[in-house]
Amino acid sequence: MSQLRLNPLTGRWVTVAVERAARPGELISRQLPVESDPGRPCPFCPGNEEATPPALETYGPSGGWLVRVVPNLFPAFEGHEPLRVQNLGPVFTQATASGVHEVLVFAPEHDASWADLDDKHAGLAMAAIRDRMEDHARRSTVRYTQAIVNAGREAGASLEHPHGQLLGVPFVPGEIAEEEAGFRRFEGSCLLCTTVEAEAQAGHRVVHDDERVLVVCPFWSGAPYEMLVIPRTHEVHLENTAPADVVAVGRAIRDALRLLRAQVGDTSYNLVFHTAPHHHEGPFHWHVHIVPRLTSLAGFEQGTGVMINIVAPELAARHLTS
Repeated sequence: MSQLRLNPLTGRWVTVAVERAARPGELISRQLPVESDPGRPCPFCPGNEEATPPALETYGPSGGWLVRVVPNLFPAFEGHEPLRVQNLGPVFTQATASGVHEVLVFAPEHDASWADLDDKHAGLAMAAIRDRMEDHARRSTVRYTQAIVNAGREAGASLEHPHGQLLGVPFVPGEIAEEEAGFRRFEGSCLLCTTVEAEAQAGHRVVHDDERVLVVCPFWSGAPYEMLVIPRTHEVHLENTAPADVVAVGRAIRDALRLLRAQVGDTSYNLVFHTAPHHHEGPFHWHVHIVPRLTSLAGFEQGTGVMINIVAPELAARHLTS
């Protein structure tokens, strides 16, 4: 029988309906090519640096690089104008999309992924994210920075070369506002600190556990093999986190993605880094969502916002760690 499970971060219900996994072709690995013209030179490969704007940050040995951060050639957010809302009519409200849009090229190898990074390299990728968030926090017009990795066409990638994006926006997105509300609703200590304790004790949804990071298929998983990466040290802002904890999160993401690849093959996925909005000091605990794109969103999910998960998180964790 299907179950409803409440996601305490967002206050939304998800449905765990394992019987639907028996439908033919329900789980899919990566199918669509990422690029429409794979023969064109890759702007992110070493030797093609002139194809991008000058790097904002470069990490790695002198004379080469392992991680680069460059401005996005086609930014969704740009400019330094403060958020000014204009009411153009009874239902027409707009504002300038000012902010920052950057590309994180986290490996020089064209066919690599986060799962292929060694310990040091995973740490460099996380250091780049931390440093750019720190830079964004100093900008008065940027209220929140979203770091993401879209891997595969089904996850929204438009270039094959491994990369992520950092988007500094002049407002607090609804998803983050909902998570902040979830932390405020939770009575007692921090919602995710409590989750770490409860999941570690339960054990059967744990994918990775070390002294600094816990990775689980959370009780309220809305997608097959969804994972939540939680630093054990409580910190509201990613950019204020101790370097050792930041590096440990990068390694834990790497290890979790390796387990995912071993279990379901080369599938598309999203990494979504959630940290508190800049200058917010309310209850929060930064974390990372790993969302494999093994199923498609149909009309019910899009119409209601209620996700249907056909692989129970307890079973997903068992598959990943077996």
